[in-house]
Amino acid sequence: MNLYLLRHASAGTQRTNPLLDTKRPLDKDGKQHCIVLAQVLGSLNVQFDLVVSSPLKRSLQTAALVGTELGYESKILISKALAPEGTLDNFRRLLETCGSYENVLVVGHNPNLTAFLGSLIVPSNGEAGRPASLRLRKGSIARVNMERRPASLQWLLDPRIVRTLYTSSATSVRRKTPKK
Repeated sequence: MNLYLLRHASAGTQRTNPLLDTKRPLDKDGKQHCIVLAQVLGSLNVQFDLVVSSPLKRSLQTAALVGTELGYESKILISKALAPEGTLDNFRRLLETCGSYENVLVVGHNPNLTAFLGSLIVPSNGEAGRPASLRLRKGSIARVNMERRPASLQWLLDPRIVRTLYTSSATSVRRKTPKK
C-alpha cells in the first residue's frame, strides 16, 4: 500500500474555544493550496483508492478539495484516529482496515500526523528509541510505501516545494523562435 499523509491546509488562527475550533474552515490561502497541490499530484499521476479524514472541518475540506480535483468520487471516510486527540494505536487500527487498498490518502493534524509518520518509518526499537525528526507544515504531504516494515518514506512535499513545482510546470519549456 502507498500511504499519503496530508496535513490540512491553512485555516487561519486557532480559536480559543475548542468547540468553535473544530468548525474552523480553510482560509482563502488554504483552499488555493489544495487546488495547486492536487494539480501537482495529478502531474505525478497520483490517484487515491480511499480518502480518510479527521472529522474536523478544515481536514474534511482539504480532503474534499484535493480528492475532487484528482477525480476521487467515492465517499470520504471519517476517522477519529486522525483527530487531534487520536492515538498511535487508533491510527494503526485504521491502517489495518485500509490494507486492501493500494493508494490511501489520510488527512489530519499536527502533532499527531508527524508522530504517526515517524512511527511508520523508524521502528520503535530504533536508534536509542529516538523518533524520526520530521516537520509537516500545513499543506505538506508525504508518500510512504508500506510494503515492508519499517515503511519507506518515498517523498515529502512541503508547500513551498509544491508552489515551485506548480509554477515550473505552468511555464513553457519550449524555446522561443522568431516569427518569419
